[in-house]
Amino acid sequence: MEENNLPETDVAELELEAVIGFNGHVPNGLKCHPDQEHLIYPLGCTILIQAINTNEQKFLHGHRNNVSCLAISKKGDYIASGQVTFMGFKADIILWDYKKRELIARLSLHKGKIEALNFSPNDLYLVSLGGPDDGSVVVWSVDKRDAICGSPAAGLNVGNATNVVFSRCRDEMFVTAGNWIVHMTSISRWRVWELDLPNRKIWPTECQTGQKKRIVMNTGMADDDSFFYLGTTTGDILKMNPRTKLLTDTGPAKDKFSLGVSAVRCLKMGGLLVGSGAGVLVFCKSPTYKPIKKLQLQGGITSITLRGEGHQFFVGTEESHIYRVNFMDFKETLIATCHFEAVQDIVFPFGTAELFATCAKKDIRVWHTTSNRELLRITVPNMTCHGIDFMRDGRSIISAWDDGKIRAFAPETGRLIYTINSAHRIGVTAIATTSDCKRIISGGGEGEVRVWQVGCQTQKLEEALKEHKSSVSCIRVKRNNEECVTASTDGTCIIWDLVRLRRNQMILANTLFQCVCYHPEEFQIITSGTDRKIAYWEVFDGSVIRELEGSLSGSINGMDITLEGGHFVTGGHDHLVKVWDYNEGEVTHVGVGHSGNIMGIRISPGNQYIVSVSADGAILRWKYPFAS
Repeated sequence: MEENNLPETDVAELELEAVIGFNGHVPNGLKCHPDQEHLIYPLGCTILIQAINTNEQKFLHGHRNNVSCLAISKKGDYIASGQVTFMGFKADIILWDYKKRELIARLSLHKGKIEALNFSPNDLYLVSLGGPDDGSVVVWSVDKRDAICGSPAAGLNVGNATNVVFSRCRDEMFVTAGNWIVHMTSISRWRVWELDLPNRKIWPTECQTGQKKRIVMNTGMADDDSFFYLGTTTGDILKMNPRTKLLTDTGPAKDKFSLGVSAVRCLKMGGLLVGSGAGVLVFCKSPTYKPIKKLQLQGGITSITLRGEGHQFFVGTEESHIYRVNFMDFKETLIATCHFEAVQDIVFPFGTAELFATCAKKDIRVWHTTSNRELLRITVPNMTCHGIDFMRDGRSIISAWDDGKIRAFAPETGRLIYTINSAHRIGVTAIATTSDCKRIISGGGEGEVRVWQVGCQTQKLEEALKEHKSSVSCIRVKRNNEECVTASTDGTCIIWDLVRLRRNQMILANTLFQCVCYHPEEFQIITSGTDRKIAYWEVFDGSVIRELEGSLSGSINGMDITLEGGHFVTGGHDHLVKVWDYNEGEVTHVGVGHSGNIMGIRISPGNQYIVSVSADGAILRWKYPFAS
């Protein structure tokens, strides 16, 4: 998020109540705090601190771009987080005070990306690894918040380091490993570094691994520093001795870990917890590394974090699942889940704020609003869902899919009730239902608006309305079901008569319309789109009443209005949720929290919450700022 997108100071801030989201692609991004009561993990440019028992959430805001790595000091006093940024620009490391939940220092030396971070065992130093464009390793003093020394992380012509792990006993030793490009004549290299404090230098020593040439995905250090382990893309584990800098053993010889060893954790009792890119979690021991205990999880494993000594641990996967596993019975419990693709739409059922539904790529999910729990998941493999709506009676969820089909599902079981095949030629892009539950209005990628009659057993095309020249982006139906409005990316909004099934009025503007809303009194509509303007229009003759500057940068993608019509909300490419006074045309509140483009936004029935969804898979619940 750019600096100039931040709201003006005289506008009140919207209160963020809860976040459903976890970026499972950050290596080792899920951390259990040493107090054993909290999980810490990244979502976009926010860091979440979530209580394990109560699910209470706190948020650390400070990064201007996505968080790429995370570290917690051994005593738990500090959190360090690194981010990605644009090529050539400085990427910040932020040092946070855990107890006060506030930013202590911003450390800027690396460019492009922070690849990895780690604290020394006595919390004296923080070591950071720059990304591919930076290629340096820097040691920072935690007390002085300043760099002590730095060095290129890899030797000449040997690629870039992606992992760093500190000694468990000494503040002066750490290991880097990574993505070495190995020439025919050279040997694979991992480096053990010694910190020379009086001379402000760090001295690397290459580790000799003979003929083994590997790309390292993850590293783990034994508690007594006797060995460190390297998980590789080839699916085997290398055990190294940090004193002799030599390879001790390697395995497994057969049945290597599919899609690489993406997470390694050493246990105090001996043995290793190993996670693979195929979602297999294994407890094994050197030198055979044969599975002693084994578990299949959903999505490639990117994080394993121990609670205390490891009697219980948490696992994070690429599909944004967080599991709790007890070591003794080695059974998983899914404690958190969220979308891992861009969320396209959000909708509440009529008259209740207890539930809401979202869709992203192949998934439709139904959520319990106050507890953030996923109640139901409906999956259609290899398809993309563009929009959803609840029937007024609550008996079905109607969904629009890119294969040109409209599918209706039961909201309690997820059972497919019916499918309308070939509803549109170039995918169904928008959908709405009438309040009598007898009609569905759908919009397609080719620009057609189709009206369907829905009975108990049959679904019949009533009329195809061909006016739009490009895809339909939003449909809203009037309360008496006699009229609807469709917004399209061809720069037109059309008001249709649903009784005579013909066009009533057309609105033209130099924009790609993304969203449209009826004012509750239904004599005006408001629209917005890629020109960043919010326009009020007269329904009767299609004339423009007023235009507001809706955003400083980027398209406005979502809009919703209260049942009373006094306020409306917008969200878009500027990552801000804005609450507007309808009559005054002014922003009253701004919500800062999203790090991806906001794709949809809704006010809950009863005006308790605002729920916004974004392209990074996040669902944010805000407190509605006015008493209803």
